[in-house]
Amino acid sequence: MAVGSCVGLTVVGLLAAPATAASDSADDPVNRVVAISVDGLNPKAIHMLGRSRTPNFHRLMRQGAVTLNARTAREQTRTLPNHTGMLTGRRIDPRRGGHGVTFNDDTGTTVHRAAGRHISSVFDVVHNSGGSTALFAAKTKFALYQRTWNATIDRFTVDTDNSRLVTRVTAELRRAPRTFTFVHLSRPDQAGHTRGFMSRAYLRAVRRTDRLLGRILSTIRARPALRKHTLVVLTADHGGSGASHGDARRLANYRVPFMVWGPGVAAGRNLYRLSPRYRSPGSARTRYTGRQPIRNGDLANLVTDALDLPRVPGARFNVRRRLNAFR
Repeated sequence: MAVGSCVGLTVVGLLAAPATAASDSADDPVNRVVAISVDGLNPKAIHMLGRSRTPNFHRLMRQGAVTLNARTAREQTRTLPNHTGMLTGRRIDPRRGGHGVTFNDDTGTTVHRAAGRHISSVFDVVHNSGGSTALFAAKTKFALYQRTWNATIDRFTVDTDNSRLVTRVTAELRRAPRTFTFVHLSRPDQAGHTRGFMSRAYLRAVRRTDRLLGRILSTIRARPALRKHTLVVLTADHGGSGASHGDARRLANYRVPFMVWGPGVAAGRNLYRLSPRYRSPGSARTRYTGRQPIRNGDLANLVTDALDLPRVPGARFNVRRRLNAFR
């Protein structure tokens, strides 16, 4: 393994070349996925700022299949627990088949140790099917995932400067795009904790994040090989209210966006209308019984479904592939 960078941490598997998944064929519309998690993105901010000040979020809404009323995990509205759910398709509680990441700081452990058993991820499925993977994160605690799935994350990069991180993402998309790329952006969460969620500083951070999103979308749109075959999935780990997001009983904390954009996606459609097996939750904080809302944890098996790959082993969310974003 090679490690280096004066502005962040990059770990690259020396034998892993960027590739498409082994099961992809030339006529498949999607052979790459870029998943973007905007840490602390309260969907209300997108409404408040409007199309003129968040043109790229609204571009996803206009050209993609979207809901601004998805849900986090029920147990917690914190960063590591919910990102682990996105990557594994599991709830949190390890006593009920969850991934076990109940903590929100990097303690030096692994997801496997937290759960008391091996936990598979979307990185495993993509890599083991012949694809190539990358994780770009704006918080150092995402080292949890490199430590856990080191053999199946071909490139791991941490840079706390969001703009610089996106420069690295777009450079890789231009030079050697992976089958699955996960991008974590942190500006809204940082502003929310410092100045308050929905404050002026927070809304500025959302606008700046919109510009970063625009750079990623423009890179994809500028290259036919990417534009015709790359799916973008965007969600958040939690929202926020006041200066926190820790109370999992508050709507502002557990309501998140879920957006899908790319070839074959039903433009301008509501994900709940496209996916009748899911139930729009209104303002409710939903349990794991009965018809489910769309959750950020649906991301893992939406990715495997789009890439025509097996489901993430042990996942609970979207295992029947009923989350539909396509025409």
